[in-house]
Amino acid sequence: MLEPLIRASLPTMDDLPREEVGKPGLPDEFHCLQGPLLSLTFRPPAWPITQVFSAYDLYLYYDVNHTLWYKRPDWFGAVGVPSLDQGQHLRQSYVIWQEQVTPVVAIEILSPGTENEDLGKIKRKPGKPPTKWEVYEQILQIPNYVIYDETAHTLKLFQLTAGQYEQKASSQTRVWIPELELSLGLWHGFWNKSTEWWLRWYDRAGKLIPTPEEVQQQDKELAQQQVVRAEYEKELARERAGHSEQQADRLAAKLRELGLDPEQI
Repeated sequence: MLEPLIRASLPTMDDLPREEVGKPGLPDEFHCLQGPLLSLTFRPPAWPITQVFSAYDLYLYYDVNHTLWYKRPDWFGAVGVPSLDQGQHLRQSYVIWQEQVTPVVAIEILSPGTENEDLGKIKRKPGKPPTKWEVYEQILQIPNYVIYDETAHTLKLFQLTAGQYEQKASSQTRVWIPELELSLGLWHGFWNKSTEWWLRWYDRAGKLIPTPEEVQQQDKELAQQQVVRAEYEKELARERAGHSEQQADRLAAKLRELGLDPEQI
């Protein structure tokens, strides 16, 4: 841990570049949509939302002695750190010597231009910054590193064991992240603009953590069911009073369309 006076004199996110000027390899459309979906459903149960931070394609500065060295994970999450910088502002980058909290999980989505680096197959060149694998494993020691192959629809989980990454899962559709009490898995469905195989977070019971839009839709459907149920109960009361049985049958059919059993009401 750095002393407060030393930390105060070091460059912050406001002083460091946050755009990879002149370099190719900007995220494709899938990357741009996958990151927000992960963040919207990243809800570790042991942490209040104000102490949970996640980001996608955000510069991650890791070496105070080389302040222009950074990595840009496709997605990463940290707990025990304010969701806003100093509790007030959106971050421009994640500066490890200022935050003093290492991400608990990093996720990379394989692409032809980055596959070898993501999988740790590229060695560090003399005089060059460390590779992504070296930064995650040896410098930051991120305890969980997940690689998603969007073409093969498979996950690989590498967990830090005795200072080195050990592959815990391969070609699986869901992996467990113990520090978060969450699992990360594949989900085939419609998100934003397209039906794809997406990465989603699941709770301890294996239940999909919904996005705010999905929660809103669930609430809407529940409200509709409650309205139809109330109409059905009113019609039953009218039927007992000698009113038409046909209307009650129509309402019962409508209940069945909503997946409800009139006999159970």
